[in-house]
Amino acid sequence: MQKYFVGVDIGSLTVKVVLLTDDLEILGTSMTRAGFSGRDVATRLKDQLLADSSLTAQDVSATVATGYGRVTFPSDREVSEITCQAKGISHLFPSARTVIDIGGQDSKVIKLLPNGKVADFAMNDKCAAGTGRFLEVMATALEVEWHEIGALASASEKPAQISSFCTVFAESEIISHVSSGARKSDILAGVCDSVASRVASMTRRTGLEPDIVFTGGVAHNKGVVNALTKQLGYPLLVFREPVITAALGAAILAREIRKF
Repeated sequence: MQKYFVGVDIGSLTVKVVLLTDDLEILGTSMTRAGFSGRDVATRLKDQLLADSSLTAQDVSATVATGYGRVTFPSDREVSEITCQAKGISHLFPSARTVIDIGGQDSKVIKLLPNGKVADFAMNDKCAAGTGRFLEVMATALEVEWHEIGALASASEKPAQISSFCTVFAESEIISHVSSGARKSDILAGVCDSVASRVASMTRRTGLEPDIVFTGGVAHNKGVVNALTKQLGYPLLVFREPVITAALGAAILAREIRKF
């Protein structure tokens, strides 16, 4: 009889849910903005995923929750996002030794052992620098939509210099660049370089070893992907849905709970 497992990742900005079969097939994924109550959003996404697969809550053998809001969600176990990211990435990319995760409110660098366990990690969760929120603020200042950042930054031939890591001061720098007539593409390229520089500095604390996997919502941004690739000197592996990797890891851990 087939068994099913659920991984829930309640992040600061988005909620991700993965439905997994016993043979590690991803049966469904869902994600949306967290809104006021990440728990309520996660419950709705989980119920919808089950309904879409003609399943009920009774068909789920185990659920693991991760992310900022994991303690609010009823589950069989709460696991840190670091551990879940390591589990999800090592499943998708067994050769991975470094994980770079840039989410809405924080960024992380995780060093993996050959067996997929966490060897070390560094985390930036004290300010918006090097996060998705930083990019959102800069895009708003330039009146650019989030999804336009990557393409515009990639078209730059002369990236602007953004020297400050502080979001407030960086926004002031952007206003100065606009006043001096700089192109939006050049300013955005400078913003992407700034994010990449912040994250690259974190890898010096953990060590950097390929293969390198880039996860989180910012992994969709080609401008940051290109900037990180250039600064790190290595190509980056990106899963087709880089936002759900921690939720996937949570679902795999849920399977392990019931198996062992």
